[in-house]
Amino acid sequence: MIQFYYHPSPNPAKIALFLEETGLPYELIPVDTRKGEQHDPAFLKINPNAKTPAMVDGDAIVFDSNAMLLYLAEKTGQFLPSGDLKSRGDMYSWLMFVATGIGPYSGQAVHFKHFAPEPKDYAVTRYNYEAWRHWSIINDRLANSPYMLGNEYTLVDMAVWGWARAVPFILGENAWEKLPNVKRLLDEINTRPAAQRAEALKTQHTYKTEMDADARKAMFPQIAH
Repeated sequence: MIQFYYHPSPNPAKIALFLEETGLPYELIPVDTRKGEQHDPAFLKINPNAKTPAMVDGDAIVFDSNAMLLYLAEKTGQFLPSGDLKSRGDMYSWLMFVATGIGPYSGQAVHFKHFAPEPKDYAVTRYNYEAWRHWSIINDRLANSPYMLGNEYTLVDMAVWGWARAVPFILGENAWEKLPNVKRLLDEINTRPAAQRAEALKTQHTYKTEMDADARKAMFPQIAH
């Protein structure tokens, strides 16, 4: 059985959705990042980057949410694009766009808007601009097709969904006015029973919500020091 190391944040959500869509059996192992559990030696043996999610599948250890999506898709043969190598090229391109663009810039925008100490005007401006730029590219892509790779619901849509759930927190409460196609995809995926089960996972464990001095030390050691 897969051991799934989980926290209720965007990257683990992608994996939760894939697991629930496929029905693969798994054991949920909570990792409370504001308590610093991602730095526990046992977890670092699984993910030396001290980030969630991660998983152990028999002898295989996989970390990074996008690597996990690819691993699970290859394991199950599900939610991969059908067709030729061109279709796989589209998949790799857009999945890596989420991995190297949407995730990092959205994460940094959140950090500097909500958690970083002053002065931070330049950083907020830069990362907010880049987050908007990346999300606008996704929105434009979805203007031409129902899903990221055309007419098929795939792992790329799951990757987008994980972060799209947080768009108002990333970009502001009025963000959906400028990203209607992203909102359409989010709403559609949210109606899927697997997505509802994935969302419900966060209720199975109580996670620390306070961003106190101990949480800042665990999550942002450069500030604490």
